[in-house]
Amino acid sequence: MIRITKQFFFETGHALYGYDGKCRNVHGHSYKLAVTVIGKPIDDKNHVKLGMVIDFGDLKAIVKREIVDKFDHATVFNKNTPHVELAKELEKRDHSVLLVDYQPTSEMMLIDFAAIIAKNLPSEIKLHSLKLQETGTSHAEWYASDNQ
Repeated sequence: MIRITKQFFFETGHALYGYDGKCRNVHGHSYKLAVTVIGKPIDDKNHVKLGMVIDFGDLKAIVKREIVDKFDHATVFNKNTPHVELAKELEKRDHSVLLVDYQPTSEMMLIDFAAIIAKNLPSEIKLHSLKLQETGTSHAEWYASDNQ
């Protein structure tokens, strides 16, 4: 089994409703997401992707379509908080807003991302882990082995 990792970068704003620190205010991060999948390299000599677990371009297309294109330059709010009023106002002003069912922390975003990515991978490829770096010194990690 071989692990393949691809990194992605996106800018996202958020606010943590009810939080007791500065992050209760709307602010943004330059996120770095590392996606690691695991599988066996293709051994069919007639296959155009011989020797690959998954083409990096195919992994990129999945994560870009399902995560990066949606979260990049968007502001994320928990839809079950009063931030919904702010979200509606931003949407009226043609801002990109995502309303989610969770507090938009790195930890909860990873849980969301893991479910989305896993269901979009080819059946022979499994999601191994995710690492979401929020700042230069802070990150959260998700591992499939911890979530079985």
